[in-house]
Amino acid sequence: MPDNIIVKETISLKDGRSIVIETGELARQSDGAAIVRLGDTMLLATVVVSQETKNETNFLPLTVDYREKYYAGGKIPGGFIKREGRPSDEEILTMRLVDRVLRPTFPKWFKKEIQIMISLLSYDKTVLPDGLAGLAASTALSVAGIPFNGPISEIRIIRSRKKFIINPSLEQLKEADIDLVVGASIDSIIMIEGEMKEIKENEFLDTIKIAHEEIKPQIKAQIRLSEKLSKNNSFSSLEKEMIELEKNNSDYTFLKEKLYSFSKIKIEKLYNNFLGKKKRNIQEKIILNDFKKKFLIEDNIEKKEIFINQLYEEIKRKVTRDLILKKEIRLDGRTNKQIRPIRSVVDYLPGVHGSALFSRGETQSIATVTLGSSLDSNKIDNVVMENQEKFYLHYNFPPFSTGEIRPIRGISRREIGHGNLAQRALKNIIPDNPYTIRVVSEILESNGSSSMATVCAASLALMDAGIPIENPVSGIAMGLLMENGKKIIISDIMGEEDHFGDLDFKITGTKNGITACQMDVKKIKGLTYDILHQILMQALEGRTFILKKMLEVLPKYKKKMKPNAPKIYTFNIPKNFIGSVIGPGGKIIQEIQSYTNTNILIEEKGNFGCIEIIGKNHEKIEKAIDRIKQITFVPELGKIYKAKVKSIKNFGAFVEISKGVEGLLHISEIRWKRLSHIEEELHIGDIIDVKFMGMDEKNKKMKLSRKVLFPRPEKK
Repeated sequence: MPDNIIVKETISLKDGRSIVIETGELARQSDGAAIVRLGDTMLLATVVVSQETKNETNFLPLTVDYREKYYAGGKIPGGFIKREGRPSDEEILTMRLVDRVLRPTFPKWFKKEIQIMISLLSYDKTVLPDGLAGLAASTALSVAGIPFNGPISEIRIIRSRKKFIINPSLEQLKEADIDLVVGASIDSIIMIEGEMKEIKENEFLDTIKIAHEEIKPQIKAQIRLSEKLSKNNSFSSLEKEMIELEKNNSDYTFLKEKLYSFSKIKIEKLYNNFLGKKKRNIQEKIILNDFKKKFLIEDNIEKKEIFINQLYEEIKRKVTRDLILKKEIRLDGRTNKQIRPIRSVVDYLPGVHGSALFSRGETQSIATVTLGSSLDSNKIDNVVMENQEKFYLHYNFPPFSTGEIRPIRGISRREIGHGNLAQRALKNIIPDNPYTIRVVSEILESNGSSSMATVCAASLALMDAGIPIENPVSGIAMGLLMENGKKIIISDIMGEEDHFGDLDFKITGTKNGITACQMDVKKIKGLTYDILHQILMQALEGRTFILKKMLEVLPKYKKKMKPNAPKIYTFNIPKNFIGSVIGPGGKIIQEIQSYTNTNILIEEKGNFGCIEIIGKNHEKIEKAIDRIKQITFVPELGKIYKAKVKSIKNFGAFVEISKGVEGLLHISEIRWKRLSHIEEELHIGDIIDVKFMGMDEKNKKMKLSRKVLFPRPEKK
């Protein structure tokens, strides 16, 4: 088929909408390009593959890039430089979603560098684009003829008002109690990520089943599209070439045999000592270095050393898996369901608003809580949304946590992804409150599951800060090893078990249900729903155990906030009083802030002005509140007020019902009897009760009465 012919396929959704996938018109000099369109939302995905094979790497050199063009939503970028800059957190999270579902599908022998670029070209607000990014990337790979165990696809699925919606809009997310992105091949689930509002395990599993059924037509459409193309597959002979190259190289064959016989028994003996991570790593390096000194010769030493390092990892992988699958023992001597020792401490840092230290085995997180005002909210302004997060979590993973030295070049994609998972785990259990809450997790030690340690530490830190959390969250990382028909599900996985295992499934939840999850499958096929159900139930057992350990340290949130935490009071005033509170040139509000040592924010919302007063001294906040209420005082019809007599006239008394607010109590409204002189009943300075009877429509003045508070005498 000529390169300039456009080929399309249509995928019909059950709600009546259609997804169109297309290739042949745009980006024809890339190795593969595809357009995905749903409504007026359009994404372009391109794939380019390097000519050379990266033999020296022990991982797939895959790069996934996702960018949202501001013009797609009819916007101009903010800031001084009016063009798109570095990717936002939201864009990075979408890159990770696509990378995680694609990476395990490539064959082990394929080591050519691959760059996938996905661009949002048009956005119509009826569908979130992240649910289409995986489909776009897979379609581009499929038409490029690159070998991978695909096609795959991803969808975003939510449950709102007991109904499931595929690839929803931002508006539809607001009432959702399940929000997941699911990636799968035609026969297996590969990736899951999302948040939930304390749902049960069976509800979660039902959602995954529905998502997979929706994914299958998208995969079939990609197959039909590929079949219409007559593109030559330049990679068909590559696998055979790679295998033959390794077989025919006598030097590498010699090193492979010698390394296996030299190190395998030594590693088995080492692992059966159940050492800690650091000691085990030192001994592993000693074994490897001893082999290199004995068998490596100077000729081509650098390439051979790379080969040996890769092979050594394979031997470690085999020994680790054999230990678990055959002997049902783990590297630290635990059984498959056993949780590592847990230690928790709250109020660990005296100068912060809330803190907690959580350690599980050789993984340790210290979480801090900082409370602020609405000015401190996390402002999100991108193509898809404009939002202000009043709860957000930042995760930091310094190199010393794994005993490494590496340059620090900003926040990594991993840190953004792990922080987002922990934030989603906690956000739905935070009660309504006036504060902006920032949580920071510092990983001080890491040997697997640091994101789940973050969730546990953050829950305790929030409770320590006095945030009234009724249902704290705990988290656990589950693993799976499958080989020769045998499977072992392991709880609370370590770093090696994650690296050498077949699955990494992080699950968080309260005593009532699941709040968030993240699952990545490695190289296995045949992950059944029955296995998923077993993992979920074993995870429930594990996270319940962890939660009990947490609550032994702090059973309930603290009733009082720390003395150094800011106090915030919020209330509404009528919209027409906003100007009165601010005053000319801000004079009045500045005087109140200076006098009371507070910060006062006013925001117009509908027919009200929302007042937020922030300070550290409760009495001074009360003074600021009183002053604003005096300015904005509006009497309530039928309400009785304590009034002070300010002056007396022949026709009545002027009384003050609130500071600076005076009204006339007419002589006829003082008592039921006729008065010759007001002084018969009232004197200046008297405190009396009066009832507000409404406003006089003619002169717009208050009508007050005292006599209605006394029994009316019977007529003679």
